Amino acid sequence: MRIATVGDNCMDVYQASGQVYPGGNPVNVAVYLKELGADSAYIGWVGSDTYGDRMIQAIREKGVDTTHLSQKDGTTAVTYVELIGNDRSFGEYDEGVTANFTLTEEELDFIATHQLVHAGIWGHVEGYYSLFKEKGLSTCFDFSDQLDHSLVKTLSPFVDYAFFSYKQDDAYIRQFLKEVNSVGSKIAVATLGENGSLAYDGGQFYQYGVVEADVVDTMGAGDSFISGFIYGRLKGLSINECLKLGTETASKTIRYFGAW
Repeated sequence: MRIATVGDNCMDVYQASGQVYPGGNPVNVAVYLKELGADSAYIGWVGSDTYGDRMIQAIREKGVDTTHLSQKDGTTAVTYVELIGNDRSFGEYDEGVTANFTLTEEELDFIATHQLVHAGIWGHVEGYYSLFKEKGLSTCFDFSDQLDHSLVKTLSPFVDYAFFSYKQDDAYIRQFLKEVNSVGSKIAVATLGENGSLAYDGGQFYQYGVVEADVVDTMGAGDSFISGFIYGRLKGLSINECLKLGTETASKTIRYFGAW
């Protein structure tokens, strides 16, 4: 199983403690997929600073393919994080060199050697999704909590597995997932925090609850859910089994500080 994740990365800086952890949606997904047993590659840019060195080393140590992780002149992206209880609140975000991220023809050819490609809403990768589909790739995209973003309508036709973050199972999110499916996504999924998860495949809804865990830090929970879900799909599991695997994967992530 070969999966490529593409786009943004950042160093998560916990302001109160001064601790710094590598992260970013595509990076996290690549790491979690590797831990599940997939061959994962991360394609992105880091800066020429010490954070960039640290990011490359950390990802490589996890066994993720970093042959197409580039270091550019400038700063690595940084997100400032504050813990409120056990939940994290994102503060200022400096994109650094990732603000100008693009893919080369060689990188596109490399991505095409994989079964599935994943990116997120902050990664500047959306313009390549029609190409990914032309190359025969399965596609996954994390829209985060940006349910009103214009990309939901324009990008979903090229996304097989569309992920969203919401708060509860209600009439609004059910209608929303139906609409995402109707414009092209095969399966639309919403993670609902403490209320579990919900998926729609054009025929029916699927629900799953939560796994009890001692919550230390919720950083990376959504990304690890996505990893479990798409790993399950590529293994041929049912949607219910994928929701279960995503939930179990996320339950491990919230037991420690940082995404991984």
